[in-house]
Amino acid sequence: MTQLTHESLELEYNNRALVPEHPAFFARWEKDSAYVRGTLACELDLHYGPDPRHRIDLFPAANGRGTLRFSHGGDWRSRDRSMHSWIAAPYVAAGIAVAMFNYRLVPSVRIAGIVDDTVAAMNWLMLHGVKHRVPTDRVVVSGHSAGGHLTAALLATPWSRLQFDPSRIAGAVPISGIVDFGPLSRHTFNSDLRLDAAQVEQLDLRSRRPTVPAPLVVAVGASESSEFIRQSRELADAWKKTVKSLLVLPGYHHFSVVDAFAERGQPLHEATLGLF
Repeated sequence: MTQLTHESLELEYNNRALVPEHPAFFARWEKDSAYVRGTLACELDLHYGPDPRHRIDLFPAANGRGTLRFSHGGDWRSRDRSMHSWIAAPYVAAGIAVAMFNYRLVPSVRIAGIVDDTVAAMNWLMLHGVKHRVPTDRVVVSGHSAGGHLTAALLATPWSRLQFDPSRIAGAVPISGIVDFGPLSRHTFNSDLRLDAAQVEQLDLRSRRPTVPAPLVVAVGASESSEFIRQSRELADAWKKTVKSLLVLPGYHHFSVVDAFAERGQPLHEATLGLF
């Protein structure tokens, strides 16, 4: 891989700078999410751990045939599950319950600690979901950006840390995720991420293999930065034995790709439903 200049590196991983209209996406997501929470059946702010951010929202589906678990993005530094409640509507309409969780943020915790939160949230969901009308026999895990990394990291978790039968994970959809943390250790963001060489090696998912043999749909927008496209391609290549498809979606950037995940009829949405 060609070493990026400092200026190129800064831009390649700064999606808010690459998509100047991102505030309009955030505003729409917040507005639509408030509407969905007010109209869909849901249980909000359930505790899966002791930290104030250890919270999960559940959106049951009538006669649900499975559950989609979604991890939000925000560079492990920001954002909240509540911004993404809108994603639940089309999946619930298709008979899929939805679970969305928060996790602790850097710099109060390292990224490895956020992976721990992801595992804890998944264990809680698998142990308690049925009590809340959320089926747990077929669960597809998904996430966007930082959440895409957390999705893949969950599939590389040792079985000893999982308090459920891993075969209940029916599939995974990492969207615009990160698997190579080397570039981020040189980015301005590292003032919060606090990555060192040992952590870059520990977090690198290209050098690991999934312990959960669920099929993956790896997705990224074709209008994203070359680095985000590279990251998704490298995950798909490293884990090719379990990758069902790699979708590089024409016309979608780092934020609009979430629309492709939620919009009925779009290839990414249909591929996600197909994992059930």
